[in-house]
Amino acid sequence: MCGIVGLFLKDKSLEPKLGEMLTDMLITMTDRGPDSAGIAVYGDDTEGRAKLTLQAADPGVTFTGLEGALKDAIGVDVSMRLKDTHAVLDLPEDKISDVRAALKELRPDARVMSAGETIEIYKEVGLPGDVAERFDIPKLTGTHGIGHTRMATESAVTTLGAHPFSTGADQCLVHNGSLSNHNSLRRKLAREGVMTETENDTEVAAAYLTWKMQNGSSLGEALEAGIDDLDGFYTFVVGTKDGFGVVRDPIACKPAVMAETDQYVAFGSEYRALVSLPGIEDAKVWEPEPATVYFWSH
Repeated sequence: MCGIVGLFLKDKSLEPKLGEMLTDMLITMTDRGPDSAGIAVYGDDTEGRAKLTLQAADPGVTFTGLEGALKDAIGVDVSMRLKDTHAVLDLPEDKISDVRAALKELRPDARVMSAGETIEIYKEVGLPGDVAERFDIPKLTGTHGIGHTRMATESAVTTLGAHPFSTGADQCLVHNGSLSNHNSLRRKLAREGVMTETENDTEVAAAYLTWKMQNGSSLGEALEAGIDDLDGFYTFVVGTKDGFGVVRDPIACKPAVMAETDQYVAFGSEYRALVSLPGIEDAKVWEPEPATVYFWSH
């Protein structure tokens, strides 16, 4: 049992409040998953620039002097924002691969949480409210975002095992449920060059979508293909740079509710996650159908 929330903003005037709204939604889902929590937010992009969000067990050691070390290694100015155990690097878009390679040599203990033009992911072990406070999530701004609070059933309670999982540029996924064929699918993806870092079944689902999109599928097409290829019980909420998608397995035993107004589209594992949203009393509210892909894009 886990809690999922998602918010896709249509109304730009709400963008400064995205982090605040997502935090309220996620804290409401605390009793569905007290082990760890995480959130992905999509903000404005700057042409030619990209971001890497990193995590470290000992940030005081790992992140000290990192900007200068990267400049010496690859000859590019990199700026860094620190947030508790995470750091966000701002760098030229065409240098993401170079920076990732340099990090493996310079700071092998740094873990990449996300990479892309707009995405930032923050996740840690602990209650949603505590995680949100550590990373000052209510102050984050953006166009859309997703969050997760976890009750571990398949793998250890660790930062790397927390959701969201990101396996492609500006892509991420959160999941309530379990997959029965994740081990065989992990091996298949590895043969295709799509690697995973954890034993978590959710990361396999994220990697599967990345693989499909790398081979020309849209997010909607990748989610539709997953209905046949992913065995188990699941509700997925997925984010890309421009979009926000939802799908449930054909049995749809995991709870889910959605709401849509002229200002936003929202998702929650339960309706109570949505009750503080503006105008929710006038929203179209429904339960997503089984084996049906819902997708919105800017």
